[in-house]
Amino acid sequence: MTPARPDPEALLRLAEQERSGRLKVFLGAAPGVGKTCEMLDDALAQSRAGVDVVVGIVETHGRVETEARLRPLPMLPRKEVAHRGHTLLEMDIDAILERKPALVLVDELAHANAPGSRHDKRWQDVEEILAAGIDVWSTLNIQHLESLNDVVASFTHVRVRETVPDRLLDRAEIEVVDTPPDELIERLRAGKVYVPHEAARALHHFFSRSNLSALRELVLRRAAQAVDAQMLDAVRAQALAGTWATADRVLVAVGSHDAASDVVRAGRRLADALRAPWTAVHIETPGERGAQANARLAEAMHLATQLGGQVLALPAAGVVEGLAQAAADTRATLVVVGAPRPRRFAWQRRLTVDTLARRLPDLALQQVPVAHGAAARRACAAAPGHGHLGARCADWCRRWPPPRWSPRSGACCLPPRPSPMWRCSISCR
Repeated sequence: MTPARPDPEALLRLAEQERSGRLKVFLGAAPGVGKTCEMLDDALAQSRAGVDVVVGIVETHGRVETEARLRPLPMLPRKEVAHRGHTLLEMDIDAILERKPALVLVDELAHANAPGSRHDKRWQDVEEILAAGIDVWSTLNIQHLESLNDVVASFTHVRVRETVPDRLLDRAEIEVVDTPPDELIERLRAGKVYVPHEAARALHHFFSRSNLSALRELVLRRAAQAVDAQMLDAVRAQALAGTWATADRVLVAVGSHDAASDVVRAGRRLADALRAPWTAVHIETPGERGAQANARLAEAMHLATQLGGQVLALPAAGVVEGLAQAAADTRATLVVVGAPRPRRFAWQRRLTVDTLARRLPDLALQQVPVAHGAAARRACAAAPGHGHLGARCADWCRRWPPPRWSPRSGACCLPPRPSPMWRCSISCR
């Protein structure tokens, strides 16, 4: 294993954050949990401590408690934008850049700006302000996060059009503003979230107890994921040793055998069950592979990308050494490997797995049973000129691997009865 050294990409990300302003996001499960009030309370405390705080834009939606918290803070005038005979008020980016406060409050990060504004989305305004070295505090509901848009729509049956890219949340300091579902429903009934006729409609649709519970879980999981990624960046930038297993991270070992794609799918299912990030890694060892092996490997790695995993190819003298290095680089807590079903020379593969378990005693090792010989079974089923014999052989191979078609003899070997102890009279290699 190579000595630990600072990760250049992690160092670059940290350097970029130091040059720009800092983003803090008050993240909640739904409207009415208290994100804006929490942001205003914290901002007032910062202002009283001597920090130059201004309000870029905050939407009160007529809520008395929000308006009361907003009054003590200095507010910049909004910019008028003409649209179809109407005058719309948006945040004035130029006024903020000219004023250059230490901290600016920008409510509703996912808001779509009026047509004719400098940027289409408010989060783009925030990126420009951050690039000028000004800190920004903002609010966001979890259903507006791009990666979770379809997940939220699957149970709320409401697909929001205003979304925020995940990269903003990944770079932000996150403060979760949490309110239990029953308490939020009571706030809604009391008219503290929407006006009465809107509140009644919301109670029968979006604000059901099941929806709010699911959204609450998404908030907590996504916040933990972002914090874990930020922690790993700091660890890698300082080249600190150890797994730092504050959360599960899955590493899937991908070979060039014909069951490689099955291992990738199994790794993805396991990562989904753990709600964990995952990486597919192939260890490049000395030696040449055939064209078919290369094609299977490329297919498996492409599948990993399609399924949302990170992809890594690592050269090493041996598979065990390479996987140990990959586990250290990714800070994996669980390694997924393909485990062949019993067959000739299987003890050699068991030896590899046992060696890996001894090399990585602090990691969980998950073996995925894979059936070898799938390519030969397909060849057996397509044996030229054998018709019924090929079909019978294919049926045998499905029930009792390994396959019994011999490329050398050009014939299929059929047993007199389905017994795993049977030995073919024709050498099938």
